[in-house]
Amino acid sequence: MRTDIFARLDREPEPPKIEIPRMSRTRLALFGGTSAFYLAIVVAVLASTWLVIVDWKIMLFRPYQQWPSLHPFLDCFVVLGQRGPTAVMVAAWLGWRSWRQHTLRPLLVLGVSLLLLNATVGAVKIGLGRLGPHYATRIGSPELFAGGDIFPSGHTANAVVTWGILAYLATTPTTRRYLSALSATVSLGVGLTTVYLGTHWLSDVLLGWAAGLLILLALPWCEPLIGRTEAWILERRERWRARRRLAPSLPVAAGGPRPAAGAALRTPAEDAVDGVREPVGAVPPPAQGGPRPPAARKQPQRQKGGAGRSGERLTQTIPQPVRAERSAVAPAGARPAPSSRPSSGG
Repeated sequence: MRTDIFARLDREPEPPKIEIPRMSRTRLALFGGTSAFYLAIVVAVLASTWLVIVDWKIMLFRPYQQWPSLHPFLDCFVVLGQRGPTAVMVAAWLGWRSWRQHTLRPLLVLGVSLLLLNATVGAVKIGLGRLGPHYATRIGSPELFAGGDIFPSGHTANAVVTWGILAYLATTPTTRRYLSALSATVSLGVGLTTVYLGTHWLSDVLLGWAAGLLILLALPWCEPLIGRTEAWILERRERWRARRRLAPSLPVAAGGPRPAAGAALRTPAEDAVDGVREPVGAVPPPAQGGPRPPAARKQPQRQKGGAGRSGERLTQTIPQPVRAERSAVAPAGARPAPSSRPSSGG
């Protein structure tokens, strides 16, 4: 039995018992409070309240010019909020967990969360059409319905969902606490980095945090659908494996008929043995009490070499057609036998 740290990388012999989160009262309260905060941010931007003024003050302050030394590092750090790279990294980790724990739930949870993220955040982005700070046209304006797509912040919402999935799928309370702190730090840093780089307003980041948190809080409602999807995929896999087990293993000539699934397959060696046991053209045995047919003439067996040599070969008995017996007739012009010649005198 392995006791080193690499033993945890091996596949578990049996699927572990995973406790699926449920929609508790605490989670419902958090979902309701986050939804109210989400609506408040949207209304504040639509009404051009003090939040829009704060957006413009930060934009005119231009943090990337105030602290230019941070720009190279933060320009790389913000990649942790891009959907493509983060989805690949997290999917690789969750794919290994799915293989190790004999379950598709981690990958399915990630897929459902990303689908909800694209649907909800994308719809609000396109519907409000807000322009970013670099493309703003009038100071003090919320820049809504102008063909933009930055409200809410997709980087921020994606960081909350992608890294929060790791905490949601944690199997122990301690691991869940550590991963929750890590995902909160990454999503907070990614959101503030977009404000520093001037690609998003502060209100975009606030709405992105709320949008990502709402998706994580709503995932327990999707667990029944995830369970049914996993059962359907596993059932399809078992059917495919069963069909593969019943498929013929012998090669079939091109254009030739294929045996039906489950039919017994015969090898050429078995056919050859049956051919020796029952040769073609053999005379069937007579019925009991009936006349026996005349014996068929057989070719004599020949031997090459002496009687005791190891090189002798036996020829296969070949039945010959039966012919009626007739008396031998001497050919015309044959000489008489020696005994019939007259004896000469003296």
